[in-house]
Amino acid sequence: MQNVYTPAQIAEQLNVSTTTLRRYEEQGLIPDVPRTAGHHRIYNHAHLQAFITIRSLLIGYDIPVAYDVMRKINRGDITDALWLVNSQLCLTQEEKHRAEEIMGMIRSADFGYYRNVKLNSTMTIGQAAEIAGVNASAIRHWEKEGLIASERDAQNGYRIFTLPELRKILVISSLRKTIYYIENLKDLLSELEFHRFTEVDRSFQYALERLDQKLVVQLKGIAELVKYIGLCKENF
Repeated sequence: MQNVYTPAQIAEQLNVSTTTLRRYEEQGLIPDVPRTAGHHRIYNHAHLQAFITIRSLLIGYDIPVAYDVMRKINRGDITDALWLVNSQLCLTQEEKHRAEEIMGMIRSADFGYYRNVKLNSTMTIGQAAEIAGVNASAIRHWEKEGLIASERDAQNGYRIFTLPELRKILVISSLRKTIYYIENLKDLLSELEFHRFTEVDRSFQYALERLDQKLVVQLKGIAELVKYIGLCKENF
């Protein structure tokens, strides 16, 4: 196994630019890099594994999470880093459970309860946001885009959402990461409104497949992370 690497060698191996490697270094994502007498960077195998780990984590996790995990490792906060990764796996599982439950509600045409909570015939935006697990600002954005519609409380003028609109909110909240285009969502919600569930069901199946794929890449990232932790303990 090669003991030392130049930036160009690692960049070629990972198919990235040397600028990207320097950016990771500047962000504190890798251990301190020694220099040659000519002030050229020289990496060892632990540095190489750090870069491999970063690239792997970025496939399955959001950038801030991947960066935070690497910084924690480099500070020696290994346990905190592992718990952070674990929390992300829990979020993926929670997202899967949400999609399965909403898909089940659609298939059974039973929208009286969600997560053992009885749904009222009308709800405020805060209530709808809490049920759907999203920010109220997201619901306002979806309304602005024409995906949902609210009524106004005659007494205070506040937004209120009917049960059919909440159903749309739940569908959007579950599918928004897999159906990117507003027009696609509009078509899907139209199918939902007219109780034509074939396309809606297919979309949820696709979302679940994407979550299965996400889990695989997240676990691959963890595998590389464990390798990196082992090298850190040996080398630093």
